Amino acid sequence: MRLLVRRVESASVRVTDCIVGKIKQGLAVYIGIENDDEIADLEWGVKKLLGLRIFEDADGKMNLPIGEKMGILVVSQFTLHANLKKGFRPSFNRAAPPSLAVSLYHRFIEVLENSFAGVVQTGKFGAHMKIELLEDGPVTIWLDSKDKNY
Repeated sequence: MRLLVRRVESASVRVTDCIVGKIKQGLAVYIGIENDDEIADLEWGVKKLLGLRIFEDADGKMNLPIGEKMGILVVSQFTLHANLKKGFRPSFNRAAPPSLAVSLYHRFIEVLENSFAGVVQTGKFGAHMKIELLEDGPVTIWLDSKDKNY
């Protein structure tokens, strides 16, 4: 599982001109489910996400995790598993097929909602979405459950 995490002042996602998810201050999280992802990958991702100390403390130092008065916007994005080894056209062979990914995506949301006291909003799995972010920083963090060494 791959997560691209962005600290935001606000974020929203639209599907066919209707807002389906919206947060104020918090995190915008793009999630890509991989072929061999399991529940343990999702639980690891939620734990890392909620423990990231990327919000500023009173001294202006990035030292605080997301607060309960903040929000998390989660958007599915299989393109996080793009492979460009054979040229310029990306292959997505490591991304889980939609039939598997949708259940793991919803399970990720469920684990996140059960672990986080703040607002959790989502995009629509498999839909073409328009996403607006007002980034704060910018602060962008990459998490990969298959490569935890960085």
